[in-house]
Amino acid sequence: MDLIETAARWAAAWHERDAAAIADAVAEFADPDTPEPVAGADLVAHVEAVLTRFPDLELDFAPTADAGGTAVLTWTMTGTHRAPYLGIPGTGGTARADGVDVLTVVDGEVRVRRHFDRVALASSLGHTARFLLSQDEVQEYGISARTTAGRTDYPRALTFTYLDFRDDVEGAEVDLLSTEVVKSLRASKGFLGVSTFEIGTRKYTVSAFDRPESIRAVHARPHQRSLRKFFRGGLCTGAYTSVWTLERETLHLRCPECDEMVDAAAGRTCACGTTPTPDPLF
Repeated sequence: MDLIETAARWAAAWHERDAAAIADAVAEFADPDTPEPVAGADLVAHVEAVLTRFPDLELDFAPTADAGGTAVLTWTMTGTHRAPYLGIPGTGGTARADGVDVLTVVDGEVRVRRHFDRVALASSLGHTARFLLSQDEVQEYGISARTTAGRTDYPRALTFTYLDFRDDVEGAEVDLLSTEVVKSLRASKGFLGVSTFEIGTRKYTVSAFDRPESIRAVHARPHQRSLRKFFRGGLCTGAYTSVWTLERETLHLRCPECDEMVDAAAGRTCACGTTPTPDPLF
């Protein structure tokens, strides 16, 4: 078994972005995105998934390092991010990462282990990694985001919804659709802000409006496209929607001058004559 020759064929197949040739070059492959080693048709499918995410993928291989029964190929990867990866919707940005392929011969067959830093790849796309528990004995954990209209009005109506998604790919599609809906809402006079949070395979949205009548702004074209995807396109496995109107509210703010707590909802002024200014709700 000429390991150096195999390494050359392996690198050439990646240079050509030829999934079948990549799978033919080695008996088995594993990288951080494969829960276990893959081979044959499974390896072809894995490479095709990689090329869907990064269709113009380039791996710039350094000359092969020969370590006797092991060949080592270091590389630098660049590629345009076109499809969801690690829960990140396609950004159109250029992903970059450094890595290494280690080729070894086991029972007369070549096996490859690819090593690279997925956090560094995500960072190259402008995403910052945060590490959380999925759950403990009391709580489940997730991620959140907010969009504000910059207004200090407090809401008279809220919408609360959630969508159940199957996997990271579907979750990323939901994120893209949600972004378009929020963009359309920001042009609405009655829209105050939105917060989204994701826990497990469920995405929640809480949207605030100045009055119940303003909620009609939700039904713009982006929302209609999302509804078609849900009811006709097979998107997600379930959804909950609701509208909540105000029954009671309080707002207390501490005066930045004298530290007195003021009933801002009632329009009170503190003893020193300062009226604390509320921040936008979202």
